[in-house]
Amino acid sequence: MGSEHNRKRAKWQDYSGNNAGVAEKSFYEVFTELFKGTNFRIRRSPKEFNNAYFDVELSEDVLAQIYTPPIKKWRHGVVPDYAIDNLDTKKTIYVEVKRQDGWVEGKPRKAGRGNAHERSCKFFTPGLLELLRKHGKLGDNVIPFWVVFQGDITRDPCRVREITLWYGKHSAHFFMWRNQKNITPLIDHFNKHIKPLLL
Repeated sequence: MGSEHNRKRAKWQDYSGNNAGVAEKSFYEVFTELFKGTNFRIRRSPKEFNNAYFDVELSEDVLAQIYTPPIKKWRHGVVPDYAIDNLDTKKTIYVEVKRQDGWVEGKPRKAGRGNAHERSCKFFTPGLLELLRKHGKLGDNVIPFWVVFQGDITRDPCRVREITLWYGKHSAHFFMWRNQKNITPLIDHFNKHIKPLLL
């Protein structure tokens, strides 16, 4: 594994170095390129949970008190932005990429009032943690998702503090990708904090 591991690591470093600062990169294109020739893959809009809410069983008492639509089934679930799979270990981590405005130079404080960062916290709920851990085969003590923030939110003095507090000791599970022309910090964060969870 030593030489193979080093060869793949060198490939990733070469890609990072050759492409840094050239143009803005999307999360998907960065990881699609990085995973070429490796045992990793990235998937857009993974469908494993697209009926997670519909499939929740409710008691007869609760069913008697809520609206029951005249249709038998409808789609009601959650679809993360991406899934990163290790094809060898069959482990998966789910990814949300959130772009949001923020309070930065030249903008009023209210520029940071969006709630994309708040909506990403749904993955911290007990039910979704259990579901993502089960499908991702990551174990009971692993946070099964990674959130990457983009845009002015990554420099907003209020939102950065909120997110840092929310994640607490799990700060490795979010990343502030402040410059999409520089992919090196994103790749470094993945290699250091996220990739080991998939091995």
